[in-house]
Amino acid sequence: MADPFQNVDAAGADFIKVFADAMDARQADTTMEEIVAAYLAQLSFTPDTHTIEVGAGAGAVSRRIAAAAAPGRIIGYEPSAGFVEEARARATDFENLVFEQADGALLPAKDGSADFVIMHTVLTHVPDPEVLLVEAMRVLKKGGRLVVCDADFSKASLASFPNDPLDACAKTFTSEFVTDAFLISRIRDMATTVGFTVTDFQLKNRAILDNMQMLPWVSETCRQMVANGNIGQPLADALVGEYERRANSGTLFGFQVMGTMIADKP
Repeated sequence: MADPFQNVDAAGADFIKVFADAMDARQADTTMEEIVAAYLAQLSFTPDTHTIEVGAGAGAVSRRIAAAAAPGRIIGYEPSAGFVEEARARATDFENLVFEQADGALLPAKDGSADFVIMHTVLTHVPDPEVLLVEAMRVLKKGGRLVVCDADFSKASLASFPNDPLDACAKTFTSEFVTDAFLISRIRDMATTVGFTVTDFQLKNRAILDNMQMLPWVSETCRQMVANGNIGQPLADALVGEYERRANSGTLFGFQVMGTMIADKP
């Protein structure tokens, strides 16, 4: 199946709500807050700066950017109408933040109009990431800064023991819900090819031990496997229940590697 994040609206309202909530839960995680705070600290916000977020989703990171940049303007572009609706509803307290529906490969922004472009967990879900990097180069001012933060999905795991069935769900999520699991390993070369100067590249491990942020990796993959006739609903319910049991008892062990690249337009 094609990565549903390439066409979120086609995946349906339930998918949008599940992942909007999951994105909020993920961003509330202490490690994710540290990752975002670290890259925002490398952006010199002023009252006049204009920041574009590409692939804003339901706005979990957009709200952090807006708080750091205020009163500087933030615009979150997102191709999904459903995510834009969710993002607007969740950001009513931010006067300097707006959301518009637009594809990251064709932004409705003037050449050289942005001080910063941020792509947070976006490029692993697009077929040709370089197209979005070229578009970021176009809209950035000379000396403007690009931030790419994404997961190395090739290293993601829910395994607590050999042949853990929850890890089978994680592997299925990576193969069915992610376009490029190895994007982070290649992002510096991509950016350099487009013409950016890479100034920083950081990796940070994340352990998910006691919350529901990776639950969609189980619930949505199980839903898809039931729809495909691979498993029955009783097994799907049992796997979701097992994730919840581990999360509630403090025995869950999810693992991810997050990568952050910062690059400047010469």
